[in-house]
Amino acid sequence: MNDTERMETKLPHIYDIPLELIDDFPDHPFKVRDDEDMMQLVESVKERGIITPVTLRPKEDGRYEIVSGHRRKKACELAGFETVKAEVREMTRDEAIILMVESNFQRSQILPSEKAFAYKMRLEAMKRQAGRPSKENSVPVAQNYEGKTSRELLGEQVGESQDQIRRYIRLTHLVPELRDYVDEGKIKMRPAVELSYLDEESQRAVVDEIDLNQCTPSHDQTIRMRKFFTDGKLTPEVVSAIMGEEKPNQREKIVLRGDKVRSLIPKNIPVSQTEDYVVKALEHYSRFLRQRAERDSR
Repeated sequence: MNDTERMETKLPHIYDIPLELIDDFPDHPFKVRDDEDMMQLVESVKERGIITPVTLRPKEDGRYEIVSGHRRKKACELAGFETVKAEVREMTRDEAIILMVESNFQRSQILPSEKAFAYKMRLEAMKRQAGRPSKENSVPVAQNYEGKTSRELLGEQVGESQDQIRRYIRLTHLVPELRDYVDEGKIKMRPAVELSYLDEESQRAVVDEIDLNQCTPSHDQTIRMRKFFTDGKLTPEVVSAIMGEEKPNQREKIVLRGDKVRSLIPKNIPVSQTEDYVVKALEHYSRFLRQRAERDSR
């Protein structure tokens, strides 16, 4: 389809833009990974080119800013291309932020930290837009929300509750090491949110304890750390004491099969007394082994 046909059908113009003229989106929250999926995309680009053009925003210096298609641009670079097919659109910074977030949310895998910064950027852009009159009339955009807050509207758009959006945005207050633990699944959302209320020094103390003891804090422990911090009493020593506590899920567990154990217990021993019987039997067997070892050493 040529440009004339595109104009007649009101489709956007597609240009071949030199990759060297394209800059990354400022503070882009989504990571472009050189993983297996990227390698497959590179091979696809080599064979068929990119199916969906990237979206660019023109800059005042004659360069372009990529809004949508960061992975496709990277794949073109890795494939050795010098240009990329692109739709160039005039848009404001806030319009670009909203489009950037929307287009990246179509990805199959999104890390919690990526959602965190994306939600924060998009919510701030929506709030700024709500404070300006729309192009059609002088009525503020906020009144077009039908009485809903920006967070309510964002929640409906992305399928998250307001509370969940708030939790994600709290992750942006974590030091990078703790955000990495959240992305890796080592720290769950609720403990991470509690830690986000600590200052950087206290968070660094938590990171040190995690590295030292190879264990992460429970939700209960993070609640207490936040309380100590609010009261001005959270020191590295307090963090160490709380983190040094044995958590229930860290205690060693021994599982005994009921059918095997029950067959060795007299039938007149009720189930409620099974544990006491097993412990006494083990104590008796332990004494027997000690006595035998003493006899053999004589």
